Amino acid sequence: MMNQTALITGASSGIGLELAHVFASKGYDLIIVARRESLLLDLERQLESIHPVSVTPVTLDLSLPGSAATLYAQTSSSGRHVDVLVNNAGFGDYGDFTETDVQKNHDMLQVNIVTLTALTRLYTPAMLERRHGGVINLASIVAFQPGPLMAVYYASKAYVLSFTEALASELAGSGIAVTALCPGPTETGFADVTGLEKSVLFERFRPVPAKDVAEFGYRAWEKGKVVAIYGLPNKSLVFGERFLPRGVTSNLMKWMQKKAV
Repeated sequence: MMNQTALITGASSGIGLELAHVFASKGYDLIIVARRESLLLDLERQLESIHPVSVTPVTLDLSLPGSAATLYAQTSSSGRHVDVLVNNAGFGDYGDFTETDVQKNHDMLQVNIVTLTALTRLYTPAMLERRHGGVINLASIVAFQPGPLMAVYYASKAYVLSFTEALASELAGSGIAVTALCPGPTETGFADVTGLEKSVLFERFRPVPAKDVAEFGYRAWEKGKVVAIYGLPNKSLVFGERFLPRGVTSNLMKWMQKKAV
């Protein structure tokens, strides 16, 4: 019997890398996608040395228009069935919106929203035909509120959450499990890249290991949970914000994302 296959974007580091380990440990063959070829090749060797699975690395920049179609064509030509699509790739930026880089904002929306949506559209029809499959989209606890100083990133994750919930409703009873994984601050290098490492948010909410988030996300998806918020502090934050006026929430998040003194 052939192994099932999981396709994981952004697999070279952070939560994506840990999800690759989790799926491999469950016996899934993998298609791992990222921009950094050397890291993908290292991960391929590591996973195949530990688990009896096949790992196919694909070096691809998902910020490029048409990258989803390129990836789909490549996997389809090999005759591989993608049983689980994990849309993990994404990035953010930090600073006042009027001072952010226009091209970086465009690329962020391309990766976080456009490519994620296109990949989901391309891979789910075959899952529907087989009446079996899964989609895990990396959202975030930031999807539940506006985010001054990271306006575009927060908005992109709000899209991912809304899209995933709607998709899960449409596919209910189809044999396809759809989950939005919503972590809080996580040890992925994200804060260092965006400049958030000295913010109040990362000072007050200690980042958790990416491995823990990945294992939680897999279990939540396996159980059919549509929205999976990692950790009690994050769940409490999301729940508490429901009772605050939107303006208060915006100001609170602006304070949390300012540099800690």
